[in-house]
Amino acid sequence: MTVEKLNRQRVLHLLDAIVRSDLEAALACCSDDVDFLTHAPIDVLPHMGPCHGKTELGEFWRTVQARYSEVRYQVPQIVAEGDTVAAYLRVFFRKRSNDRIIQVDMAVFYTFRNGQVAQIREIIDSYDLVQQVLEREIGPLIVGERADGV
Repeated sequence: MTVEKLNRQRVLHLLDAIVRSDLEAALACCSDDVDFLTHAPIDVLPHMGPCHGKTELGEFWRTVQARYSEVRYQVPQIVAEGDTVAAYLRVFFRKRSNDRIIQVDMAVFYTFRNGQVAQIREIIDSYDLVQQVLEREIGPLIVGERADGV
């Protein structure tokens, strides 16, 4: 098996562990100094700030588990080259508070070192994500319109 095929399988194994809520298995896929960064507004979603190391990444994943009763994903595209895997993911989260589903499309880039994930970079449409999490249109807030349209 080529390193590319192996790393592709490693990413899928990591994703499966996360959706099974098996954080021990998910963290075992990562290096001790794993570096995680997603581009999201941390003033609205503070748990999505940068994470350095397994402890912080585990805390992030535990927060997601606490907020969402179910997580599932689709992988429309995944490409591996050497120690890098790029995946286009469609992820679905069921909110514990009201059972609403949040759907997020993201590009995720994984970098491997010695067979473990050493870096994760996520690119998401944070505007859409915030609207779904808050369950309201945020455009008027951004342009300074009042709720009554004035």
